[in-house]
Amino acid sequence: MPKIILSYILLFASTICCFSQYSGFRVEGNKRKVIIPVEIMNNLVVIPVVLNNQAPLKFILDTGVRTTVLTQKTYSDILGLNYSKEISISGPGGEKLINTYVTDNVTLDLPGVHGEGHSMLVLEKDYLELRNYLGAEVHGILGYELFSRFIVRMDYHKKRIVLLSPEHFKKKRRYQTLKMKVEDTKPFVLAKIKLNDSTKLNVKLLIDTGASHGLVLESESDPRISVPQKNLESIIGRGLGGEINGRIGRINELELGEYKIEDIIASFPDPGSYTDAVFNDGSIHRNGSIGGEVLSRFSLIFNYPSEEIYIKRNADYKKKFNYDMGGITIKAKGARLRTFEITHIRSGSPAERAGLKEGDLITSINGTSVQNMDLNNINGIFSSKEGKRVVVEVNRGGARIKIEFRLVNQI
Repeated sequence: MPKIILSYILLFASTICCFSQYSGFRVEGNKRKVIIPVEIMNNLVVIPVVLNNQAPLKFILDTGVRTTVLTQKTYSDILGLNYSKEISISGPGGEKLINTYVTDNVTLDLPGVHGEGHSMLVLEKDYLELRNYLGAEVHGILGYELFSRFIVRMDYHKKRIVLLSPEHFKKKRRYQTLKMKVEDTKPFVLAKIKLNDSTKLNVKLLIDTGASHGLVLESESDPRISVPQKNLESIIGRGLGGEINGRIGRINELELGEYKIEDIIASFPDPGSYTDAVFNDGSIHRNGSIGGEVLSRFSLIFNYPSEEIYIKRNADYKKKFNYDMGGITIKAKGARLRTFEITHIRSGSPAERAGLKEGDLITSINGTSVQNMDLNNINGIFSSKEGKRVVVEVNRGGARIKIEFRLVNQI
């Protein structure tokens, strides 16, 4: 499954919409901290949000966006929200990508936290198709407005976040401190990478909780950043403009403070797969980003006021980095998200060689009906273990076809 890369496009949308009012988030009941259970979907942190005291929704917690984004306009229409502004966002060459709307004075409630007076960007259509490519109901993105108000502790392993008032926060000794620079509401850290030719580089990386990949490196940002010789051409993510293409390969090492993460999978976007304004914000230079596949191996504490991030490895720290070994991209469809369509097949992959085709509807895997699975379960099968035998039954134009192949690690 290609990784969801939200922030490349959404940070552009939120940057041009500098209309957000002061964040009105506050803890209810004068508590010093609030613990909020979350869901982890494809390395993304998903939190419960109630919109305007009426609509219980789910939002991705994303350090890469400034303004809250609602991806499904249906909900704001049902609530009768008024739109104060309409904005068209263009892509490369001035080509129109999407229409968006601005609604003001919105109320956002999280468990134990009340927020009012927010502005929100509403997408005309669900261009990102979050629910389809995550296989679960997800309705929007929430970012800077929460991080700027609280010290935010993210615990992927325990599936929770903790919000603390800055005046009550005390630095924990067991956590390692990394200096973090907040530029245009987004957090950046300096890290080191070691490429396969043993080249060592200092790099500036966006800490991007709204992207499910592990590491993105932008070759155009530094001529010394090169795509590994052993790589795969693949769809590496999705943005508002559609698919983001690039190369996938492994590098020797990513160094974050005293932590050294070895044999890590990195994505190298193709030039022109997104605009410079999207990735570089016009004025902010960076070499790439760190996403959820790396961040989920740590407990993280974001301290925006002091421009510091504190990290401590968790039980997943040494987990091997795997990439889809089947070679298929699957989209969940239908009211229950239990119809699974193959939308892309990687060239030269086991799935292609075995005869799977785009448009096939998966009905069972290894004898188990997909009606008893969700998209996360299915994608996990194709990233599980090299050499694993997989029997996929599909519906192709009304005909039932059974196809067998073995998973192959191609990078």
